[in-house]
Amino acid sequence: MSSPETLFEATRPPWRTRVAVRAAVGVALLLSHLPPRRIRRVLQLARRGAAPATFNQARAARSAVIAVSLTCAGKGCLPRSIATALVCRTRGVWPTWRVGARTAPFSAHAWVEAEGRAVDEGEQVLAFRPLMTVEPPDRQEREPEC
Repeated sequence: MSSPETLFEATRPPWRTRVAVRAAVGVALLLSHLPPRRIRRVLQLARRGAAPATFNQARAARSAVIAVSLTCAGKGCLPRSIATALVCRTRGVWPTWRVGARTAPFSAHAWVEAEGRAVDEGEQVLAFRPLMTVEPPDRQEREPEC
């Protein structure tokens, strides 16, 4: 028995951007097989020195990710969210990365937020309680001391 899939629409990014996005998706697919605390640790290291992402920057990164990967365009929320964060990082910014769960019915989900709102996730994301978060570094982490 098959279940219906919802694929997100996205415009295909330029060739140069596609190469970097495909690399981020490849890394995200590998990272998604690691234990949760290792994923969080890798993302905490990756975010160092980044500025907070704007909603439009995070949306553009997410759109590029789902345009180059069928896995990320379908049910692959974990690799999609990791890849989106990594694409943002290649642009010098970092969104808030979250993994959460809901109990009725049980389900887990991963997503990114920017400017305090989930990026292209709809209202259903409000049902998830965040369990793991990697936020943008605070200002002290971004600016080295003199």
